[in-house]
Amino acid sequence: MSEADKRQPVIVLVRPQLGENIGKAARAMLNFGLVELRLVTPRDGWPNPSAGPAAAGADIVLERAQVFESLAEAVSDCAHVYATTVRKRGVVKPVVTPEQAAAEILVAQGRSAFVFGPERSGLETDDVALARAIVTVPINPEFGSLNLAQAVILCAYEWSKHADLVQPTVEEVLPPAPQEEFEGMFGQLCDMLEPRGYFEPPSRAGTTRRTLRSMMIKPGWNHLELRTFRGVLSVLRRRPGSKPGDPRD
Repeated sequence: MSEADKRQPVIVLVRPQLGENIGKAARAMLNFGLVELRLVTPRDGWPNPSAGPAAAGADIVLERAQVFESLAEAVSDCAHVYATTVRKRGVVKPVVTPEQAAAEILVAQGRSAFVFGPERSGLETDDVALARAIVTVPINPEFGSLNLAQAVILCAYEWSKHADLVQPTVEEVLPPAPQEEFEGMFGQLCDMLEPRGYFEPPSRAGTTRRTLRSMMIKPGWNHLELRTFRGVLSVLRRRPGSKPGDPRD
């Protein structure tokens, strides 16, 4: 195992009941770059044929999953163990959020683990007693039930903030276009509006033009958006039924 892998927290599912939920938890893990899954006495044994379809392609997590007879064995190599629960179970432990736990793991020496209980009842008191801290989130006191994959994804997401993952939407965003390109679009728009009396009366033309400019510049257009909008204006300028390049335009 590489040093980078050792920095990642282990996800431990204690007595999970349904193969589908194990698969969904594996999917949540891989979404955010985690691959080491440990199972403590899964109710229906392991491997479970229901886990694969629910994992939706997170096969590497399921293939690497390890099974243990007790939680103590599953976290025996982990120096920092976090029990996820909304109930303290009578155990006095520090209580942190997933964000705080991820920040601690980032600088901690030794391996770390997030521990999740069975779907129906959550972790028992003896399970929580093995942990260094309790991880919980602010939640509706009248409905504090998260499903297993939801709980896993909360912790995995907070960890991902410290990992070298690429946010797809950021990668795809184009930079704002230079002012020259905006001026070209704005000039084209004004040229089309002028003969149609948009800037009348003349005494209000300057104010109207400034208001229109302010409104149009707010989106921070990129060059592709400006080119697309100018294409729309060009089409609107044509006479009905004419084609691009038609001398009647």
